[in-house]
Amino acid sequence: MAQIEIILPAMGEGIIEAEITRWLVREGERVEVDTPVVEVATDKVDSEIPSPGTGIIQKILSVEGDVPKVGQVIALISTGTESEGESPENLNREDAEIPAAEDAGQRQEKKAATKQVFETRNLSYYAFLSPVIRKMARDHNVSPTELEMVQGTGLGGRITRADLLAYLENREPLVPEPTSIPRETTSGKNAGTKNNVISREQIYGSDESTIEEMDRMRKLIADHMVYSMQTAPHVTSFVESDVTGMIIWRNRVKDKFLQKYNQKLTITTLILEAVAKTLKEFPGINVSLDDYHIIRKSSINIGIATALADGNLIVPVIRHADQMNLVGLAAAVNDLADRARSNKLRPAEIQGGTFTVTNLGNFGNIAGTPVINQPEVAILAVGAIRKKPAVVETPQGDAIGIRQMMILSMAYDHRIVDGALGGSFLKSIGNTLQDFDPERSI
Repeated sequence: MAQIEIILPAMGEGIIEAEITRWLVREGERVEVDTPVVEVATDKVDSEIPSPGTGIIQKILSVEGDVPKVGQVIALISTGTESEGESPENLNREDAEIPAAEDAGQRQEKKAATKQVFETRNLSYYAFLSPVIRKMARDHNVSPTELEMVQGTGLGGRITRADLLAYLENREPLVPEPTSIPRETTSGKNAGTKNNVISREQIYGSDESTIEEMDRMRKLIADHMVYSMQTAPHVTSFVESDVTGMIIWRNRVKDKFLQKYNQKLTITTLILEAVAKTLKEFPGINVSLDDYHIIRKSSINIGIATALADGNLIVPVIRHADQMNLVGLAAAVNDLADRARSNKLRPAEIQGGTFTVTNLGNFGNIAGTPVINQPEVAILAVGAIRKKPAVVETPQGDAIGIRQMMILSMAYDHRIVDGALGGSFLKSIGNTLQDFDPERSI
C-alpha cells in the first residue's frame, strides 16, 4: 500500500522546530491534496500545513503538544486500496489495544532517563524545553526549578503546552504582597530619596476590573517591543514633505492603472518605491548589529506594518523591493496586505526584513515615534496627508498656496546610525516624494 509522508516543512530562517497545536483531521479520515491537516506554532507565527496528497490518514506520528523538527515526518497518508487488516478501523483498533498503564510507564521511564542525562551533564533542564514552553514559562514566571515538577506527557517525558496549562491551573498563586522601599536614612548624596514599587492595588485599581489574558500574538508583540527598547537607543527625526504632485498624479492615473494592470495603486506603494530607491543610496541604513559587528545586507527587504482585525500587528516583507517596477511593487503590496488580514501569510513572509514602514495616516495620526523592528536599525512612520497653507516658490516670487503635506518620522538605532546619516536619509525620502514627476507615465 503506497504511502505519502507529511513532514514539518521549512518555515523560515532560524526556525528549526514547531509545536503541533491542533490536528484538523483524525486517523482513518480521508483528505484531499492541499487540504489543511494540522496547525503548528512557532515563536513567530501560527500556520497550517496542507496535505501533500490525497488519501487516508493512516498514522499520526506527532500528537498535539509535540515539538517535531523541520523535516521530521509527523503523519502518514495511505494512497492505496484498503486491504483486510489494514483498514483505518483496524489500525485504530490496534492503537486502542496498547495498555494505557504500560504507555504511561514507558513515558515516565523515558523522562527519568532523559532527566538523568541532563543532570549527569550538569545542564539546565530548562534549556531542553521547546521555544513555546520556554516562553509560556517566562510569561507565567515559572522558574526552571519549578518546571521540573511539571509532569510531561510528550515524547521522552517532554513537557507539552497542555501539561504546563494543567499545572498552572492548580498552581499556588505567587503574587507578592504589595511593598514599598522605605526612605533611606543613611547619610550621603542619596539620603532622603524614596523609591516605590508599584503595588497590586495600583495596577488593578480600587473598583472591580476585568482581567483578560493576552493572546499569543499580542504576547509576542509585547516581548518584541520591550526587547527593542532595551536593546537600541532610539532617536527619532521628522521631516515634512509636500506631496501635492504625487497625490495629483495618483488620482489622475489610479483608474487607468487598475484597468491596465488589475492592481490598486495606493499611496503606500508610491512611498515604498521612494524608500527602496533611497535605501540603495544609503546602505548604512540597510544593516543589522550583532554586538559590535555590523552586518551589511545585500538585499533590500521592506516590511509593511499591517494592523489586523483583532487589534494585533503583523509585518509582511517585500523581498528585493528595489528590483521591482511600480506594477510589481503594487502587486506585492496588495497581495501581502490582503493575505495578512485574512491570516494566510506563510511564516517565511514575515521574516528577513531589513527596513520597516508603518502608516500612521491610516488612523488619522499626523506623526509618531515608532519602535524599531529588531534586528533592523530603523523604521519609518508615515503620517496622514493633510491640506495646509504653505509657501510656494513661483517665478514671480513666494506665494501662499493650499498644499498636500505629510510628516515623515523615522526612529533609528543610535548605536550605528548617527543624526547626520539618519537625518540625511529621511530628508532624501521626503525630497523624492516632494519632487515626484506629475507627468510620469504608467
